[in-house]
Amino acid sequence: MNPSFPAAPAVERAAEPTEANVRELVYSFYDRVRADALLGPVFDASLAGRRDEHLPKMCLFWGSLVLGAKQYRGNVQQAHQPLEGVEPRHFSRWLYLFLDTVESRYEPAAAIRFMEPALRIAQSLQLSRFGWDYKIPAEQQALLERVAPKRARNEEDGHDAVRRPGEPFPTRIIGRGRDE
Repeated sequence: MNPSFPAAPAVERAAEPTEANVRELVYSFYDRVRADALLGPVFDASLAGRRDEHLPKMCLFWGSLVLGAKQYRGNVQQAHQPLEGVEPRHFSRWLYLFLDTVESRYEPAAAIRFMEPALRIAQSLQLSRFGWDYKIPAEQQALLERVAPKRARNEEDGHDAVRRPGEPFPTRIIGRGRDE
């Protein structure tokens, strides 16, 4: 991905996420975060003495997203608001490490199931933290467009015409119609 950062260690890539390999992904990713010069200090300060509590929660979170386990209970926005000193570069670095770790552990079709929600969550957190006028970095937007191309729209009702396998939000959001 980026030659200036060390790549994730090589492991056999899984064709499908399972509870066991999601756990391995989470623990491997957070090992990389702790060793990272930019992210390590932020995570160490935030998780001081709580790492053993946090990692199982992250396994539940990712399991809920990619396996449909529905076991995670929490508010992602609220959990990330109190983090001090977080800047846009931290999000870019987090995404690089996460996507690289995912890519090294999963075949492409399975990796997308992690990548799309990770990119969407990162965008949401950045807009929430830096304001709605904040411009998402071009490299993040390009990555999202690569892993989540625009879906065809149903001309009749203006909603997504099809749901893709593994999509984190299997139902369309219901609200006002376009004619209201």
